[in-house]
Amino acid sequence: MQHALSTHFIVNHRLTTSWLDRIWDAGIPLVEIFCARQHLDYENQQQFQELGHWFRDSPLKLHALHAPMYSDDCWGRTGPNATITITETVKSKRVVMVDQIKRAIELAEYVPFRYLIQHIGVLNEPWNMSKVDAAFNALDELRVFAKQRGVEILLENIPNELSSAERLVHFLGVTHLDLGFCFDTGHANLNEGVEAAFDVMKNRIRSTHVHDNDGKADAHLFPYLKEGGTIGWRKAMQHLRSRGDQYPLLLELKEDASMGPPLEAVKRIFERLEAERDYDR
Repeated sequence: MQHALSTHFIVNHRLTTSWLDRIWDAGIPLVEIFCARQHLDYENQQQFQELGHWFRDSPLKLHALHAPMYSDDCWGRTGPNATITITETVKSKRVVMVDQIKRAIELAEYVPFRYLIQHIGVLNEPWNMSKVDAAFNALDELRVFAKQRGVEILLENIPNELSSAERLVHFLGVTHLDLGFCFDTGHANLNEGVEAAFDVMKNRIRSTHVHDNDGKADAHLFPYLKEGGTIGWRKAMQHLRSRGDQYPLLLELKEDASMGPPLEAVKRIFERLEAERDYDR
């Protein structure tokens, strides 16, 4: 399977071309950039231009951009108004949030990328039909804006009542939106389980987020290397390999100083994942 890495593992640092150089030097051909203001400021055209110049001359390809979740640079700590969610039912507020996501998509005018990874709602958000309607209206607008820039929107399974594997499939069924999925192993482990979620989502998976947790908290642990992970990777890899031509194996890890040099740890994880064999042989 093709390997890819999310910059989530350095999301609390400004994204610089030196980090991108190091990712390429680690033998990783694809990258997903996590759009957080402290990392990639979607209102900073100079940062977009710098990245555009670098990617123009680099063999590293930008696979995807993760849509912003907060409008501030400290994970929403400035208050609830900093949250960016397409399930906002007040139209005037939702319009502002959709515009912020559009500003992030405009990176494609400097650096071509294929996918925007988008959440429906926030952690533990309950199901509500008015929120479904809000998400449909937002996505219907965003997909047109993205398509004009060569970008497709992928919906990610996350731990809430709107974004389980079955709810995502149901959402596309009732809205008739033709969107793909980003399959997140850690989030599936918090919901219905990795294998069950994969089986429901598999036809539309176009990208992945691979990480581990204890089944209770969304910790984005390093598979194999960090204690506390509960995903059975041999069985998970059997499922992921079954349609490996549809998507890359993309790690989305949380910064952890105890792991040592992060890119060395990333290489070890890929080696371990690729070494897994079908569990029933």
